[in-house]
Amino acid sequence: MVRKNQLPQFPNDYLNEKANEYDSSKWMERNQKRSTLLSIQYLFDKKLNDQEEDGIERGDSFLILDLGCGTGFSSEILIENGYKVIGIDILPDMILKTREKKKTLKEKKNLELILADINYLPIKTNVIDHVISISSYNFITYGKENYGEKVKLLGETAKYLNKILKKRGRIIIEFYPKDDHELDIFNKSFINNGFEGFMVKNNPMQKSGQTFLLLKKS
Repeated sequence: MVRKNQLPQFPNDYLNEKANEYDSSKWMERNQKRSTLLSIQYLFDKKLNDQEEDGIERGDSFLILDLGCGTGFSSEILIENGYKVIGIDILPDMILKTREKKKTLKEKKNLELILADINYLPIKTNVIDHVISISSYNFITYGKENYGEKVKLLGETAKYLNKILKKRGRIIIEFYPKDDHELDIFNKSFINNGFEGFMVKNNPMQKSGQTFLLLKKS
């Protein structure tokens, strides 16, 4: 079982029985749902609404892409807040738990689940209102040790996310970069591919740990 002060290791801590442990962890559930609620608040952040024509308002029934939905804690919160959701995850053991949760939803039609790689999304262009990713985006470079390979992959993924988002589309990413260098290459992948925004940390001086990227199409 993953300890509270340890980050899960991808993919080993999400496979087989570990997926069951993850899904049954009350601490993990609280943490994921709290981060999702924060991400919803950040969607409407005043700094992203700096221009009236770029603004979005609460109450609209947005279609949100939940990147790395895992066992469905984030998707549950998004559905409860009135959004339609497409949940994406690459791990069958994790998304199976989300399918089980879907059976208990009153509005089952508001949740679609797809087993897929975040880097190669089977999503048409210009159909997604917003994207939220909770505690998973830093895993998309798994298996890429070379700096150039990481930069190329991140850039291509950010470019495609830009294509699938509608005109006023926004992305809120909650993730755990290991240091400032890793944070920088993730952030630049978006800035160099048609996004603008800023980051939020609990402590502005922190070198690693929980970080939110608040982005919108520029």
